[in-house]
Amino acid sequence: MDVRDDTPQAPTQSNAVTDHASPQVYRRLRVITIIATFGGLLFGYDTGVISGALPFMALSAGQGGLGLTPLTEGIVASSLVAGAAFGALYGGRLSDRYGRKRAILGLAVLFFIGALGTALAPDLVVMVLFRILLGLAVGGASATVPVFIAELAPAAHRGRLVTQNELMIVTGQLLAYTSNAVIAKTMGEGGVWRWMLALATIPAVLLWIGMLFVPESPRWLASRGRFDDAARTLGLIRDPQVVEPEFAEIKRRVMADAHEPKASWGDLRTPWVRRLVIFGFALATLTQLTGVNSIMYFAPTILLDTGLGTQAALTATIANGVVAVLAVSTGMWLLGRYGRRPMLLTGQIGVTVSLVLIAFCFLALPDSAARSYLVLASMLMFLLFMQGCVATVFWLMLSEIFPLRLRGFAMGMAVFGTWTANFVVTLVFPPLIAAVGGATFLLFAAVNVATIFSYLRTVPETRGRSMEAIEAHFRGQSAT
Repeated sequence: MDVRDDTPQAPTQSNAVTDHASPQVYRRLRVITIIATFGGLLFGYDTGVISGALPFMALSAGQGGLGLTPLTEGIVASSLVAGAAFGALYGGRLSDRYGRKRAILGLAVLFFIGALGTALAPDLVVMVLFRILLGLAVGGASATVPVFIAELAPAAHRGRLVTQNELMIVTGQLLAYTSNAVIAKTMGEGGVWRWMLALATIPAVLLWIGMLFVPESPRWLASRGRFDDAARTLGLIRDPQVVEPEFAEIKRRVMADAHEPKASWGDLRTPWVRRLVIFGFALATLTQLTGVNSIMYFAPTILLDTGLGTQAALTATIANGVVAVLAVSTGMWLLGRYGRRPMLLTGQIGVTVSLVLIAFCFLALPDSAARSYLVLASMLMFLLFMQGCVATVFWLMLSEIFPLRLRGFAMGMAVFGTWTANFVVTLVFPPLIAAVGGATFLLFAAVNVATIFSYLRTVPETRGRSMEAIEAHFRGQSAT
């Protein structure tokens, strides 16, 4: 599928009237975004915390652990990812049916129950069950929060506001790495992993309370025929002079879709919808096949294999979180100056080179402290390109390319691809690294080379367009 559009675009009426928000309105949008992206913070914490918990969970029951083997480590880590795949698939549809706000409130409850359950788990089976439940919340948040923010944001600010969610994800991971190291240092071994997992209950409570004061998406309200509520909500998050034109465009799009049935699998029979969903699914899947979560979830394990001690590996992993936060912050700045397409391609090239360097360190260098820190430096380079370019563009594009009528449904399918690929990588990585060592990273590098050529053919530029204009482009492109 070739959906490139490299020609300059004349500004549409929507682009002209929604390009800039006043400082007061922008501050209001920022507060709403920060509250909603506590879902991203939980996403990051719950996926990152397992990296520091696994070495302690691998201890015997007498030492306070669960006696995990490399295989059961992979099962524990990947069980959350398996739940996340289905959380994304059905969470998107639930947000279409009941609203973005209600969906996020429900996810906050799941986050709390899942975090508490994993912290109190007496054995492997209970741990896996609650990790799956926690995964449902993570997947639902990954499909719902970016869409919610994108529907609230003006076109000119959409990139910065939506990527705030990615910043919160990596901030959550940094908090996980930091708290892991602090807890391990101050509380000793034994059951310290329980405290690591239990901390996630705090942001879950904050998310639930905060969302009580956040407005519903005006686009979702309009899609349900609640035009008065949609106009009133739009008035809260736009300057007065742009409310009427933007509302008129939203209403036109909704009325044009009024004769069509609710989003369902049957929509995939429509050629342009099918092509768009396949594109989103492929983008989501290939982003995970970069191997990012082999590094984010198993960084201490990788560093232990290079010869570092447990505490040193946990402390060194904090650098991963710091670089990820700095990279996303830089990526948010770059999105205001460069297009989505060049950033994505630059990121893919960077992560491919980084993976080759990691493999080289494992395969060509002798065991030494120098090798350990060269591996860490290569991992940091990987995260710089991954989080600064690939991840910021990936979540942003998924939030903006799907049409309103089936946005939650299509986003859920795409993010299902994310978590399915993530599950496979997370499940097979521990036994794979144990079997072939550093050659594992060459396999990821080969996948990334193929991904670069795929993106050269398929990735469009969406910067500066309203969500309605992006939909019109994909409809028109499919007809040409």
